[in-house]
Amino acid sequence: MRSDKLVKAAVAALEDIKARDIVVLDVRRMTVLFDKIIIASADSARQGRALSNHVHEKLEALGARVYGTEGEQVGDWILVDLGQVIIHIMQPTVRRHYNLEELWAPLRGRRSPRAGAH
Repeated sequence: MRSDKLVKAAVAALEDIKARDIVVLDVRRMTVLFDKIIIASADSARQGRALSNHVHEKLEALGARVYGTEGEQVGDWILVDLGQVIIHIMQPTVRRHYNLEELWAPLRGRRSPRAGAH
């Protein structure tokens, strides 16, 4: 399944269970490991597990392969690996702490530390 279809199906599944603040990042220019990252917030560990399970069920029903899921036992940060697409389901405090959006955001207008160094 193409990454754009995976993203669309995953976002719809996250919205079904009321994930908040869903962000999709295109990281193809930054890594060859995957194309997109989806980050979503869950209000509790229970909701995070429900989101992860729902994504898993919906995408497998569409014929997509889920390569793995990590973090469901604790539930504050759950990663779902769809190969081309990685989903991070995080509780708000964990999401703010790790700030993946900034880590993976394109370097728009920012200079690298080596820029201009002689």
